[in-house]
Amino acid sequence: MALTGCGTNSTSSNTENNEGGEGEESYTIGVTQIVEHPSLDAAFEGFKMALEEKGFKEGDNVTYDVQNAQNDMNNSNTIAQNLVGDEVDLIFANSTPSAQSALNATSNIPIIFTSVTDPVGAKLVESFDNPGDNITGTTDTHPEAIPKTIEFIANEFEAKNVGLIYNAGEQNSVAQVEIVKEALTSKGMKAVEKSVSTSAEVKQATEALVGKVDVIYIATDNTVVSALESVISVANDKDIPMFAGEFDSVNRGAFAAYGFDYKDIGYEAGQMAAKILKGEETTAELPVQYPQNLKLKMNKKAAEEMDIEVKPEWEEMGEYTE
Repeated sequence: MALTGCGTNSTSSNTENNEGGEGEESYTIGVTQIVEHPSLDAAFEGFKMALEEKGFKEGDNVTYDVQNAQNDMNNSNTIAQNLVGDEVDLIFANSTPSAQSALNATSNIPIIFTSVTDPVGAKLVESFDNPGDNITGTTDTHPEAIPKTIEFIANEFEAKNVGLIYNAGEQNSVAQVEIVKEALTSKGMKAVEKSVSTSAEVKQATEALVGKVDVIYIATDNTVVSALESVISVANDKDIPMFAGEFDSVNRGAFAAYGFDYKDIGYEAGQMAAKILKGEETTAELPVQYPQNLKLKMNKKAAEEMDIEVKPEWEEMGEYTE
């Protein structure tokens, strides 16, 4: 089993003062992340930033035990069990699989998640307003992101068939695909689906869409995004406009996405964690939050590679990557 980690597993037993200042109680936060990915890494960066602003400083009164599952669910389960065995004070679960593993491993240690697409469908929480006894967090799906993306495709590209590549084993991806299909139907378009189980299958799945679709849409699927360059390569070679579910994919070569910065949802999750560590609120008292500041981001270089004619009015609708 290949895992990456850093930090220690020591936790203070002092429970009388938890204000997070110098000379006071120290904490160990277990961090479980399903795969190394710039968006997930940015979410963790935002998480730490929020905690530091609230007085929880790494190396002073907070230690992070960071572990990466390398996109392997068995690893994710083992990480969660180890963090529970080490009696960390709080678990930061960065992705749907990571949160599921953590919740399966403990009903006592507070869990704050982020980068989770459908926390209700993933059976992490009962509802956004009533999350649960030991878990809450921030979701990476804005309710308007997918509908706005599909509307943009319908209005600006006159597409009829949209290719979807995803791992049917990832609940977050299945949830997104259902939303995409509903939005496509409302605009008179059809979905052409290709399912993969590993990143090695992504290129072949993309090639199978050639000649059958006018546009490709990639949701925030961990398996597919980890092999995004395979999709981009085919899209560039065959001049197929490619849309994504988050900004990092646009930075890597997708044409456009309606989204937000993952650092922001990580920051919001960190604010929740600070309240819990200070004893101000419990997970049950903190509703799950949607991301803020939805916007359109486009990649001009990708447009050239995919032979997309950039329209002047698009600049008023969103922004371009640098």
